[in-house]
Amino acid sequence: MSGHRRSISTFTLFAAFAILSSPFTCTAQLSERPTESQARTAHPDSKEVNDLLNRAKTQALQLKTDAIEMKAFTHQNLSWESHGDKINAIKQDVDSLCQTAAKLNNVKSDASPWQKAAIARINPLLKELADNTTSVINHLNNEQGRFLYSPEHKDLLEANADLSSDLSAVVSNYVDYGKTRSKFFELRQKLELSEGSGQ
Repeated sequence: MSGHRRSISTFTLFAAFAILSSPFTCTAQLSERPTESQARTAHPDSKEVNDLLNRAKTQALQLKTDAIEMKAFTHQNLSWESHGDKINAIKQDVDSLCQTAAKLNNVKSDASPWQKAAIARINPLLKELADNTTSVINHLNNEQGRFLYSPEHKDLLEANADLSSDLSAVVSNYVDYGKTRSKFFELRQKLELSEGSGQ
């Protein structure tokens, strides 16, 4: 029967919601933005934090892709099951990012000022995204496909797409900043060595 085809069942959606009934492990821990003088005197960047930020960049990009794809569902004639499959994929994306964020928070004490600022920016965005993803799953569970094209559902999907895009941009910008900053200090050190040898 068609009900047994590759599709997400009511039970699967409720199972997904049951998983979400325990809150995501994303916590917002804000910190003050360091001054440039503090950044110069702080200990060097943590390689572990850089590695985790690079992982978060990849995960955030995947999340952004899935969320934008689901937003486009509102302009397509897709089944409730298709919406369920995609929101489950998004939930997995958020779970993966939350795990990475938890590891970043665990090693925050070893981070340089800009790395701590990056972690502080990621936490609240990720928490808001997790809350909105929960709302999408609740809506799908409660309506069971009856209002897939309602303004409320469209707003939830648009919010997920916007939040995931913002998060991806923030993580990407911090990763790029870290790489540029590292290259700057390497070049400055080479110039100082060159000037010193020329005297």
